[in-house]
Amino acid sequence: MGQQFSWEEAEAAGGMDVAELQEWYKKFVVECPSGTLFMHEFKRFFRVTGNEEATQYVEGMFRAFDKNGDNTIDFLEYVAALNLVLRGTLEHKLKWTFKIYDKDRNGYIDRLELLDIVEAIYKLKKACRVETEGGQQGQLLTPEEVVDRIFLLVDVNRDGQLSLNEFIEGARRDQWVMQMLQIDVNPSGWISQQRRSSAMF
Repeated sequence: MGQQFSWEEAEAAGGMDVAELQEWYKKFVVECPSGTLFMHEFKRFFRVTGNEEATQYVEGMFRAFDKNGDNTIDFLEYVAALNLVLRGTLEHKLKWTFKIYDKDRNGYIDRLELLDIVEAIYKLKKACRVETEGGQQGQLLTPEEVVDRIFLLVDVNRDGQLSLNEFIEGARRDQWVMQMLQIDVNPSGWISQQRRSSAMF
């Protein structure tokens, strides 16, 4: 199976006070009286019906939050995920993003998995450009060109797949790669916006 994160890692991502935890629990119980959150409910919170790219992204988020793989998110998974996304370090967020990209959970990201995500990002944001040496925005790249460039810069051992370590180190080493990943890696703004408009968050 793919990368699994411990509760210690989630806790290390940032502290949470008891009052906040109680507030999150109240909201969770109101929205999910059964004690579990299902995929269709998760999609409803993010209002992604009819948008294939956003749906794909939200399904990846759901899979990454579902630590035990039972196709539901319980309260502990919910708290750990929100704590990680809202307060996590760059490394923890990159590990979480790696889980979203690694759809088959084999511990590696292959070209097709990366291309799926880049295409979704490209359609949502239309922001995949190469920066010129002066920091200016350059030509618009196709999703395939973005994937090729990421693999060229990040796949150190040239085996055609990205390990977690290559993914994290590549993002840290290359500003362009980090910018491409940040289009998708940092959903905290999106989640914060949803928190204001939903009882769930």
